[in-house]
Amino acid sequence: MTYDAKDKVLFSADGFGKFGALDAEEDWACEARRYYIGIVGKYGAQVQALLKKASALDIQTICPLHGPVLKENLGYYINLYDIWSSYGVETDGILVAYTSVYGHTKQAAEKLAELLKEKGCPKVSVTDLARDDMAEAVEDAFRYGKIVLATTTYNADIFPFMKEFINHLTERNFQNRTVAFIENGSWAPLAAKTMKKMLEGCKKLTFADNQVTIKSALNAESGAALEALAEELCKDYLAQHDETANKNDMTALFRIGYGLYVVTSNDGKKDNGLIVNTVTQVTDTPNRVAVCINKQNYSHHVIKQTGVMNVNCLSTDAPFKVFEHFGFRSGRSADKFSDWPDEPFRSGNGLVFLPKYINAFMSLKVEDYLDLGTHGLFICSVTEARVISDRETMTYTYYQKNVKPRPQTEGKKGFVCTVCGYVYEGDELPDDFICPLCKHGVADFEPIE
Repeated sequence: MTYDAKDKVLFSADGFGKFGALDAEEDWACEARRYYIGIVGKYGAQVQALLKKASALDIQTICPLHGPVLKENLGYYINLYDIWSSYGVETDGILVAYTSVYGHTKQAAEKLAELLKEKGCPKVSVTDLARDDMAEAVEDAFRYGKIVLATTTYNADIFPFMKEFINHLTERNFQNRTVAFIENGSWAPLAAKTMKKMLEGCKKLTFADNQVTIKSALNAESGAALEALAEELCKDYLAQHDETANKNDMTALFRIGYGLYVVTSNDGKKDNGLIVNTVTQVTDTPNRVAVCINKQNYSHHVIKQTGVMNVNCLSTDAPFKVFEHFGFRSGRSADKFSDWPDEPFRSGNGLVFLPKYINAFMSLKVEDYLDLGTHGLFICSVTEARVISDRETMTYTYYQKNVKPRPQTEGKKGFVCTVCGYVYEGDELPDDFICPLCKHGVADFEPIE
């Protein structure tokens, strides 16, 4: 890419390009998404590095080599590129991709789609890989967060169009998705095993616990398995909506560990959220949860005033940007939900709960408060508890090893924050030093070795 500092133009070559380059009036996202995934998709890490550099530039116009000039709402285009290149989920929904020889696998795929819609899945895309546009199918696989692969055992392998489809995915670094399998085979079904093996090199894939095996046509047993798979895939959708949620699922308390959480609150004018790492169940009769919050955080002030909060248990699919968004800026000066959907999900107490990257949340009412000097400890009763997904809780250890970027310490002498990676250069770290990014104290710093 080339940046013209005088006119503030980014000449982006393949970046922000699209198929139908001269069709400036048509919807940009559809053809740009397909273009990105088909042409650039393998190189997400490089695109992320470039976007990081570009974030420091004052870009007023983007001129792609293969697409219309972009002048307005540039944040929309850049945000989509950030999602695509980080292999994030752009649209909440499920892709059901199938091949079918005699029509029975197609019947199962269509039946599953019906069940998914009945259970609240906001978008279900069904594609016949032998007849529909393969590029569109690949696009949907990277667009949605969950995918169901359904095919037949064919010559002790899988049907060729499914094999081609999976090869398209692996060639483009398919990752960070939930994958489920439906296999069909009259004598020795091997399709699920084969498909899973083809995907074993992909990163951050979660395979559904329920697998459907059909022997020729659906029967009572495979139909029940299909129902169980739909229930598993839609567990988060069911839990997000008041009419289908189990609001007294106290197994949500089992998701509490020494982990990382987003605590949401509201000051009467706007929603707020912050990252905390101290949430503990202290009693079970009645259920009591303790939440410790630094007094310097705006949320401490808000919760002291309102007496209510939601604790969102982060899951292992939460990217680093979640921690940057809620942990590295203050709710006093930033509206952390300004770019959230117009109608965010809310619990019975009226507070926001996160639509993704969590496996459970609890609504808490403050019953008691302990002043711990620098921190305040809120002792709370549980007024609502929902389990959203079966993903593992984001522990502090997992965050350190897999989510937090490695700090740039080469050639530097001093101390590094173990929470956010901030580097303090100097021979001694002051006892009262507070990290300017994540607001943690000296206890969370270690010497650079």
